[in-house]
Parts: sequence; structure tokens; C-alpha cells
Amino acid sequence: MRELLSPKNLDYQDRAREVAEKYVRPRAAELDRTGEYGWDILEALKSYHLTGIWIPEEYGGQGTGVLDICLVVEQLSRACGGVGVAYAVNALGSFPIVLGGTHEQKQKYLPPIAAGDALIAFGLSEKASGSDAGSLRTTATRDGASYILNGHKKWNTNGAVASTYTVYALTDPDKGMRGISAFILDKGTPGFSVGKREDTMGIRTVPVNELDFVDCRVPASQLVGGKEGGGFRNAMMTLDRARPGVAAQALGLAQGALEWALRYTSERRQFGQTVMSHQAIQFMLADMATQVEAARQLVYTSARAIDAGVKNINKIAAMAKVFATDTAMRVTTDAVQLFGGYGYCRDYPIEKYMRDAKITQIYEGTNQVQRLVIGRALTRELKELTGHLDVTVEHFPDYKPAAAPEEE
Repeated sequence: MRELLSPKNLDYQDRAREVAEKYVRPRAAELDRTGEYGWDILEALKSYHLTGIWIPEEYGGQGTGVLDICLVVEQLSRACGGVGVAYAVNALGSFPIVLGGTHEQKQKYLPPIAAGDALIAFGLSEKASGSDAGSLRTTATRDGASYILNGHKKWNTNGAVASTYTVYALTDPDKGMRGISAFILDKGTPGFSVGKREDTMGIRTVPVNELDFVDCRVPASQLVGGKEGGGFRNAMMTLDRARPGVAAQALGLAQGALEWALRYTSERRQFGQTVMSHQAIQFMLADMATQVEAARQLVYTSARAIDAGVKNINKIAAMAKVFATDTAMRVTTDAVQLFGGYGYCRDYPIEKYMRDAKITQIYEGTNQVQRLVIGRALTRELKELTGHLDVTVEHFPDYKPAAAPEEE
């Protein structure tokens, strides 16, 4: 629905689509096979002025909103889900600085990211704290003008290629979540090392690594915002703003898979006619297209809500993430089915879409956790509703509670 986008939105979308078609699609299979990072694609993004567009103008960016990020991620992911997340994770990693950093921290770290000259990773999850982010165990102990970090981080996308890392650690373990603080680390800091790279099922072009901290001394000036204890809130604000980006990645994967399915079923012939001519196949394609469009509207709506400054965005962000990622898994699976035996072979591009789609249901908050977020938001809204709605069952004389089943 390009008609609903502004000229500025369309400009970002069109530039991203051009990069995807010219630079990403021809390399997608090779990057998936080798696990190589797409440095040439990063150079293309730089030349099209698409790196770090979310960073404020005063720090070298373009000051765009979340919707524009989603439009770029969607187009890149149409061609390769791994490239889509490689782009989006730089927003995830830099949002903590944009949202909570001091002027000096922003001035130091944001311009290189905006220019595409530096990559950043986000270090929150640990081996024993994934969905339960508040239970992390990495510690940061104050020692004069420094903090000493000890611990281990898991699932760090961009891990091996980043030069900057936002890392969350306990500065006051007795306070639980309120004792979490955020730090900015540079690669090469003594005591900090990038560990094992995960052998992932999909998004293989972007490295996912462990991070290790052993008596890692970090200057106090690297404490995000200059204050202890705001790390958990900073992380949650970051994730709320980043989840539409994951949803956009899923949306792009679903759209790309749908396009491949349309092309294949219009060319493949069975029983004397194209596969698409069969009504059963048309119904499958119709359902896929409807789901993709519904996901698109929810993703764009969540992004617009964030850009408009809506205060409570966790519910709509969670809804967009759940619906778009579940849609991606359904649509890519159906696309594999439509390709038949060829869909199961790596000679054809469609199986990669299904492998790339699966992770979107897992990272940045599993879909089970997102449903908890939505459910809790609905509970709060119900309390507000019943406080204002002066209507009870007595207003409906014909209302009868459900009767218990009669015993035989």
C-alpha cells in the first residue's frame, strides 16, 4: 500500500529495494553457504545513504523514525533475512545510547555508526537468562574511576564484526532488576573477548557470538547515562522500539517467499496446466497474501505509534512481533510446500526463507513471552475499562450464566 506512505518513506523504501535487488539477492545463497559477512553490501548501503538513518542529525544520522527503519529492513529481508537482521541489529545496539547516553557518549559513538564505519552489538542475554532478562548474572563492580566486569553473554548478533558493544551488568546485585546498569565497551578492551560463534540454522551471514568478561576494566565514563540502576529500563525501552524491526524482517521474508511462490506456481505445469490454475493452490496463495498484508499493516501501525510518541507501546510492539513472525513461519512453510520436492532442496531459494524465518519467533523476546506482554496489557486495560463502564449484568435481564452440564 504505497499510497499510504509519505514521499520520504517511499524514498527510503525505493533505495532499500534497489540495494536488495542489485547487491543482496545475487549474494544471498553464497552468504548463507559460507557464513561470510556481507561487507560489500555494507558499502552499498553506505553509498545509498542508508546506514544509521535512525541516529539524530546532530550525531551524523538522518533522524528518521522507526517506520523508515522497518521499510528498509523489510526490503533487505525480501532478498535475504540474514542481511535484514545484520542491518537492524545496528539499531538495536545503538538505541541504548540514543535513548539514554550522555552527550559525550553520543558524540563519540553514534557518528561512526551513522556513517557505516562502525558496527555495534547488543549484549543482554546470558546462558541462564534469555526471556527472563532481569535475572542476568554478569557483574560490574565499582573500583575507583572504573568498573570491573565479570560474566558471560550469549546470542550476540554482530558479535565478531562489531567494534562497539552495549552490555548490561549488575552494579548492585541486591536490587535485582533495579541494580542493572548499561555500559558501552570497545573491542580490544583488556579482559573482554569475543567467544564461540554459533552454528545457526538460518541468518548465517551475520555472526552470532558469545562474549566473555574476565576482570574487564571499563572506565566509569562508559556507564550509559552516567548513572547506575537504569539499565533494565533502558533495555526494555530499546526492545520495545526494536521489535517492529524484527517484525519487519519477518514481513520481508514472508513477502519474498510469497513472490517466489507466485512465480513458481505460475511457471510449473501439472495435469496439463499451471499449478496456479488449480483452485486449491489459488486458495493457499490467497491466504498467504492476506496474512502478509495484515502483518504489514500491524507492523507499520506499531512503528507509527512509536514515531508519534505514544506512551505505552509495549502491547502494540509485541502484537506486531507475534503476528508478523508467526505469519512469516506459516507463509514460508506454505511456500516450501508449493515448490514440492524442489522446495526441500538448496538448489532453489525457498528453503532458506523458512530457515531464516524461524529465528524471528525466538529472538528479541520469544513469541510466548510477547503473548504474556499482550495479556498483561489487556488485564491493565480491563481494570481501566471496568472503572469507567457503569454497566453490569443487571442491565441485561435476559442474560443467564452458563449452566453447568447435567450429570448423566
